[in-house]
Amino acid sequence: MDTIEIKGLTKKFGDYVAVDNISFNVPKGSIYGFIGPNGSGKSTTIKMLCGVLQPTSGTAYVLGHDVRRERDKIKAKIGYMSQKFSLYEDLTVDENLNFYSGIYGLKKEKREEMKKYIVNMAGLKGREKVITGDLSGGWKQRLALGCALIHKPEILVLDEPTSAVDPVSRRIFWEMIYTLSREGITVLVTTHYMDEAESCDLLAFIFDSKLMTTGSPKELMEREGVNKLEDVFIKYVEETTHQKVENSFEELKKMVGGDKI
Repeated sequence: MDTIEIKGLTKKFGDYVAVDNISFNVPKGSIYGFIGPNGSGKSTTIKMLCGVLQPTSGTAYVLGHDVRRERDKIKAKIGYMSQKFSLYEDLTVDENLNFYSGIYGLKKEKREEMKKYIVNMAGLKGREKVITGDLSGGWKQRLALGCALIHKPEILVLDEPTSAVDPVSRRIFWEMIYTLSREGITVLVTTHYMDEAESCDLLAFIFDSKLMTTGSPKELMEREGVNKLEDVFIKYVEETTHQKVENSFEELKKMVGGDKI
């Protein structure tokens, strides 16, 4: 069963086409990577799926609900987390969790149950009374994920959630994502990190508002005859722009004498 179904989805702002006739499905319980450079249309697509923006044309269904007509039903079943960590810095960890549980209308018994689950899942035990602004980037990331999960959504949407944290925090965060996926939560994630993209079950590449390809990381690399997902991405960019990306990182390293270090 697919939790997200997109067909011919398009978004225009005047004459500018931000998303151009894209189609793909996201299977239930999968970790689905939505990959592309800044300005390619990733965030615009996510805003349409979350009911924030109305599509210009095409269709999109989230858990069977039409993004045009059933936005409130969709919002109740989606957890959203961005790279900006939508947290209140002057509140404690516990107060942030209380605030978001209130937004989603959780009753006291359910709120306490979910807070206990999130504190344990995110490793926040002992930090409940800490002011959020005093937390490191990695701990804020975990708290932001917890706030996105407080209402137990069926779909978790992560918009570049690891761009502001260190490598160790990124690894811990992805371990949490794997756990959530095993629990049946569908995860739609955008990222610029190819190691994260390779950790996804399926991928969709978007460039210049157009969907380039979809498939598992292994399928995409085998299809293009390369050993790195980054090379798949670069190949599609070159084919679209008709411009050669001149040098790989290895070639650049040799050019500056880095291979002698």
